[in-house]
Amino acid sequence: MSLLHVRLLATLVVSGTLLSVAVAKAELPFETQYAQLKQVLKGKRVGLVTGPTAVDTQYRLLADRLHADADVTLVCFFAPEHGLRDELQAGADVQDYVDEVTGLPVYSVYGSRQAPLPEHLALLDVLLCDIQDVGARFFTRIETMTLAMEAAAKAGKAFVVFDRPNPIGLTKMEGPPLPMDAGLIGRLWPGQPFGLPTRTGLTMGEIATLVNNEWTEHKADLTVVKVPGYTRSMSFAETGYPWVMASPNMPTIETAFVYTGTCIFEGANISEGRGTTRPFELIGAPFVNASKLAETLNAIGLKGVRFRPAWFTPTFDDYRGKCCAGVQVHVLDREALEPVRVGLTMLKVFCELYPKEVVVRNSAARLMGIPNLHERIWTESVDALIQEWQPNLEKLRALVKPHLLYP
Repeated sequence: MSLLHVRLLATLVVSGTLLSVAVAKAELPFETQYAQLKQVLKGKRVGLVTGPTAVDTQYRLLADRLHADADVTLVCFFAPEHGLRDELQAGADVQDYVDEVTGLPVYSVYGSRQAPLPEHLALLDVLLCDIQDVGARFFTRIETMTLAMEAAAKAGKAFVVFDRPNPIGLTKMEGPPLPMDAGLIGRLWPGQPFGLPTRTGLTMGEIATLVNNEWTEHKADLTVVKVPGYTRSMSFAETGYPWVMASPNMPTIETAFVYTGTCIFEGANISEGRGTTRPFELIGAPFVNASKLAETLNAIGLKGVRFRPAWFTPTFDDYRGKCCAGVQVHVLDREALEPVRVGLTMLKVFCELYPKEVVVRNSAARLMGIPNLHERIWTESVDALIQEWQPNLEKLRALVKPHLLYP
């Protein structure tokens, strides 16, 4: 039982309220937050930016629950990458359609259109966003949210974020604050020296607050419906909030922890495990010696992680149908883990072991926010790369501090 649930249960016992342990343990924090959301939405026409991660403690999609709620007037949905119900693979354009469950229109905000149009917003009083983040800057839902917030601001519509816990925690920021514009995997606002770091250490509500107060020219009428009782030291499990696949390639919280680092391999000719049941944990290529790679990586002594020799055959994406050799990244200590360092170190080792075979593309620089990484990874140490962004990371921490929503 989490600390939050122990406190809630103790309060119930002291007050003499007769509620089941199940309600005290799982439902109360979320139901409190949902009740607060309903107060914000009362009497207003609502559009919802959401996906399949937005569920309640009974794993019911919030889109369906709000639609069935007589106190809420839900007008339409806006679907990010993968669609409203996770029906699309990574990178596939989302088209406008009618949701077969609710009968409401679904407007795409991923593909050729990345934000609600004025004619969509004209139908609404409030634009609501509920998307489970995974703690990584290049997870496209962050930019989907901020673009939607700016569109609402331009249209004079209220913007509401139904916040959720960060699955990889709020105690650490890692990686460089983005010094370049990278589209939906990270934005640099006009006139600003940097954007978000690779590992954000923030909730979606905190990111919205930061952007709205510090970076965007289009200030929204923003309300964040906070997670009750959430603190920066709490793990995702301690919150009692449900986890569902954040995307077709983000099956577990363990995946989210390594994804912040191993997503770098999307920028190289090395499989990041898409097309397997362990994306971002299985890393390799046909030209790799798995045992030698694992031995070399383990000898470095990276904190919180162990590498196991592994062989896998992707069913789609890079090296489809070809046997790849490499490693599985096993997280031993989530608190000690530094996923950005892990990803950079792994790429560096691949380059050192297979200099003739490995190709690192410029997209790796955009993913990690490190200018010219595709060239520098061959000649500079990981420590030197990490040291370079520390001054900007300290400036970002100071900038963020007044906008944090959780103690």
